[in-house]
Amino acid sequence: MSTTYTWQINTLDRETSDGYVFTAHYSISAQNDVYSSGAYGSIGFERPEGELIPFSELTSSLCIEWVKNALTEEKVEAIELALQQQLDEQAAPTTASGLPWVNQNQ
Repeated sequence: MSTTYTWQINTLDRETSDGYVFTAHYSISAQNDVYSSGAYGSIGFERPEGELIPFSELTSSLCIEWVKNALTEEKVEAIELALQQQLDEQAAPTTASGLPWVNQNQ
């Protein structure tokens, strides 16, 4: 089963005076044909040098790129691996709960 990872920006925190985005709140979902899992996080940005991109001209793909760059490639891979492990656990659980004396079919 192939897993699809979808990154999304949920909201941006910015300074109203010039539109400088200082925090991005993001989510990532992992989905295959049967199971799904997700995570949420936020990350802060340093004020860039030079001219800012006007807030109204920011795109989702650009902000996702900022988030991934700030996280680093290693952290992005670790997040996606953790989500894949959650999908694997759903497909083939390694733990379970219950009582052996209770008939589960009733």
